[in-house]
Amino acid sequence: MSRSPARVHVRAERDAFVVVVSGDFDTDERDLLDAAWDEADERALPTTAVELSGVTFGDSSFLDALLRARQRHRAARRRLVLIGPLHPRVLLLLTVTKVLEHFEVAESLTGGLEGGPHSGTGR
Repeated sequence: MSRSPARVHVRAERDAFVVVVSGDFDTDERDLLDAAWDEADERALPTTAVELSGVTFGDSSFLDALLRARQRHRAARRRLVLIGPLHPRVLLLLTVTKVLEHFEVAESLTGGLEGGPHSGTGR
């Protein structure tokens, strides 16, 4: 099985820091996400939106990176929202580990930035 290269791109949009994540993520790509969370902390915008619709695989280190982002954002009293739609493998990872319910999730960037419908409470 060939792997899809992991990519992380960041930008500011409205009053949010947007992290666009795509490809397959395991331990080797952990630094890409850590760098994005560091930049989110530096910019300190009220919301960080993590666009995950392009992520095709994530392992426990990917899950850990998302949980660390959640912890950092909560400590700084900033909002973190995961943007889908989520790939079935990513959804399975978040559901089986019972982590999904701890995140705010939106089906689109527009919905996430407007605080639209979400499946997790994030609280």
